[in-house]
Amino acid sequence: MSTKNKLAKFADMETYPNCLQYSFEQLQETGFPLRGRWHEEYFHNQHPIVLELGCGKGEYTVGLARRYRDKNFIGIDIKGARMWTGATAALKEELSNVAFVRTHIELIEQFFAPNEVSEIWITFCDPQMKKVNKRLTCTRFMNRYSHIMRPGGLIHLKCDSNFLFTYTEEMARVNHLEVLASTRDLYACETEGTSSAIIDWEALRTIQTAYEKQWIARGKDIKYMLLRLQPDIDWVEPDVEIPLDDYRSYNRDKRSSLEQHV
Repeated sequence: MSTKNKLAKFADMETYPNCLQYSFEQLQETGFPLRGRWHEEYFHNQHPIVLELGCGKGEYTVGLARRYRDKNFIGIDIKGARMWTGATAALKEELSNVAFVRTHIELIEQFFAPNEVSEIWITFCDPQMKKVNKRLTCTRFMNRYSHIMRPGGLIHLKCDSNFLFTYTEEMARVNHLEVLASTRDLYACETEGTSSAIIDWEALRTIQTAYEKQWIARGKDIKYMLLRLQPDIDWVEPDVEIPLDDYRSYNRDKRSSLEQHV
């Protein structure tokens, strides 16, 4: 993407009512004004709040918002040029149950108050095979999620990485998390007889991120896991050796500084 195109998208997002951008300095000085007030002051309803972390182009944020008008969806990412795609689509379709926040996921607790979030989606994130604390399902992040989620909140993981999926299995096991669903091949697993009240298998298979489409084209199995998060967990990192993924990931742009475009 050209620099000119990126700048045009950043300029658009400055005017988008569904895009919120706060620098670290702003958070330190004044805090985030919607923290604890998302229902009353942004969505103007009491519907459950669902986050998509590392949302990229916002395929799940927008796709689920179309499907579930009785839920509110917020995509979170640091890369505004990608987020522009979902934010633009939501505006064109007048989806009032959609918002996007441009920030680092490490700062998530500064944007949401305890018990404010009901579900989290993690879709095709970098598996971070060499950096445990960067994995979005590591105990460092799970602890942060537990501080903002309602008791019994749900965490969805959809990925191509055997490494990340296995790591998350082990993390769930040693911390005694309830695994409501788990498959290493989403498009081949049997789903008859499973509860659609919690798991929307049709949405899982029809809403696809740009990365997912690339992995499917390469013949990679798509994995899915659904966890139920409980409060007051003394988080323990799994001590296990996991084979590294035996294929090279697509190049991912380096993280850009939020302050450059805010």
